[in-house]
Amino acid sequence: MMRGALSDITKAVGHTPIVRLNRVTEGLESDIYVKCEYLNPGGSHKDRVGLNMIKDAEAAGLKPGGTIVEATSGNTGAALAMIAAIKGYKCVFVMPDKMSQEKISSLRAFGARVVMCPTAVEPDDPRSYYQVAKRIAEETANCFYANQYHNPSNPNAHYLSTGPEIWEQCGHELDVFCTGMGTGGTISGIGKFLKQKKPDMKMVGVDPVGSLYYDFVKTQRITKAFSYKVEGIGEDFFPSTMNLNIIDEIFRVDDKECFLMTRDLVRLEGLFVGGSGGAAVAGAIKYAKQSGRKENILVLMPDGASKYISKIFNDEWMRENGFLEDEKGLGTVRDLLAGKPAGPVVSVDAKESVRDVIDTLKKHGISQVPVLEGNKLRGMVQEVDLLRLLVKGSGTLDSPILDLIESDYATVTMSTKVELLKSVLSDTKIALVMERDGVVGVVTKIDLIDFLARKATPAAV
Repeated sequence: MMRGALSDITKAVGHTPIVRLNRVTEGLESDIYVKCEYLNPGGSHKDRVGLNMIKDAEAAGLKPGGTIVEATSGNTGAALAMIAAIKGYKCVFVMPDKMSQEKISSLRAFGARVVMCPTAVEPDDPRSYYQVAKRIAEETANCFYANQYHNPSNPNAHYLSTGPEIWEQCGHELDVFCTGMGTGGTISGIGKFLKQKKPDMKMVGVDPVGSLYYDFVKTQRITKAFSYKVEGIGEDFFPSTMNLNIIDEIFRVDDKECFLMTRDLVRLEGLFVGGSGGAAVAGAIKYAKQSGRKENILVLMPDGASKYISKIFNDEWMRENGFLEDEKGLGTVRDLLAGKPAGPVVSVDAKESVRDVIDTLKKHGISQVPVLEGNKLRGMVQEVDLLRLLVKGSGTLDSPILDLIESDYATVTMSTKVELLKSVLSDTKIALVMERDGVVGVVTKIDLIDFLARKATPAAV
């Protein structure tokens, strides 16, 4: 073979550069760097995962001419399709319908069959892309179901490849590693390796508003997930490939923050990255502002911008979804709360009794109340739960409320759009407004109705 040539494109996976951010991080004490995983030949960090999964599948008995099936948001599919093209495997990929047309078309360009499924269904719904992929795999002979959400080859790929590469590039100078949270393979695999080398290195996860991870890490309760636009991060269930114990800090970002930062990274830093990269940088900046320390922070850039030209980089799509400044829409949660009576949020302590909570509900004329342990949110208690306990005789007025705490709520931020809040409250009883881990507001369906009614009423002349 000619000197300097690679035997095939898979040999080009890895060895991606690390670049310092400059303009989007002005004024921060910390230095923030990005690892440009979008420069892998398949366009994302999932190239590493795809290689490792297929290698392990072949060792387990996958035969030539077999079929690879996977539920994917696009990047894992692209990696598997690239490798399959070289090795002669067939591919079937199942995707949620919120994914960009570019991702769908790129998978079909490799000759893969792509099956689309509705996004807004529960993970165990037979129509969900998880369940459809599983069913196709069960019905296909000589099939490898990649199952990235539960395949240990996923985090192991980053433990064997990305982690050592980062350590070789940065060593002890690196203080913080930050990445978006999806299947968990990235932060779990890289985090395991880096913490073995430097135990006090911090792992910072970034989660979109609507995903389950943030609330669970903060409160250990499973709240209601709801839909969001950013692709490739966040989950509405808990993959076994995610090791939440390895995470030291977690920050939350909304769609608008993700997309505006993504556009800034391209236009101000020359980094042609996708929405999950913008999300991770936005989260890293939040961490740096909160920390205030002089640290070296490395952020992983999962994929490139070319897959999102019709969305994030399309001004018309951005305006239609209320992500550009000149699109006011219905406003935000902050606007809604401004129309409610001022005052601190009524809450109860997790150690209080049923009697104490009933007194609080009566005193303030409310039907539900957040439960705190110290300053930490533990969940909600509803009046119907108190009534059920007393009617059934399963407790008394002196019983603790711990067993009554429930998770039938969603959490939003002050900047969450009212349009999104409408969808949230159609799926859950109540929305808690969180800022810096504290509850700063409670929004019910009647609050939203009142806000929309006031907006619809012409101002008095």
